[in-house]
Amino acid sequence: MFSAILAGLAAAPASADPVVLAGKYVALGDSYASGTGAGSYGDSGGCKRSANAYPQLWANANAPSAFSFVACSGAVTTDVLNNQVGALTADTSLVTISIGGNDAGFASVMTDCNLGSDSDCVTRNQQAQTYARDQLPARLDAVYTQLRDRAPDAEVVVLGYPHIYVLNGDCTLGLSETKRAAINGSADVLAEVTSGRAAAYGFTFVDGRTAFSGHEICAAGERWLNSVTWPVDESYHPNVAGHRDGYYPALEAVA
Repeated sequence: MFSAILAGLAAAPASADPVVLAGKYVALGDSYASGTGAGSYGDSGGCKRSANAYPQLWANANAPSAFSFVACSGAVTTDVLNNQVGALTADTSLVTISIGGNDAGFASVMTDCNLGSDSDCVTRNQQAQTYARDQLPARLDAVYTQLRDRAPDAEVVVLGYPHIYVLNGDCTLGLSETKRAAINGSADVLAEVTSGRAAAYGFTFVDGRTAFSGHEICAAGERWLNSVTWPVDESYHPNVAGHRDGYYPALEAVA
């Protein structure tokens, strides 16, 4: 295959545009970055790195000179620091990251909202939002500092989380509107905190709420997020369409 490519380049006329490859790309983060919920995980084990995830789609389309896909399902900021940032090098030209939701406990928020009362769900979201406002900024700063120190010339794109629900939408079963509104409110707080810290470091923030608008659970049209599904850890995560039609074009537009 490579010999054929080289032969083709050698045969190209001198006036032909040169082939330009993207530089080294490193994809960091949690399950929203790894593609949990989108299937085709290969040999990535519990990290559930999907061939359909937005980092892989961007790499397929842009042919980076090197691609390190180290995002992992369940990751928190300390996991990024301990297990992922080692993939960054001085010649890294693009870094993407989705992180912070697990630090604030939004996986347990979804469990509590499914099993508890409206009041329980609202209270649990308020607790998570308080954590996100008070504790998460320092955790993000620790990660973002490492990104800038290890890859000083890289473009860094921080991809946020979408709203989970369309309120007053097309669902006849499932959580109450009170619960859905509380969960979406937590996504708003996460976006506020994450975008603010990303801006402080000069990073580009991609708002997942905008990228998925009109395609959340309870949307009348195509839904880009799983509802409760099996395996249960894939619930409330972007599906194949969510990465292909939501995150990927939003990333492509800025990187």
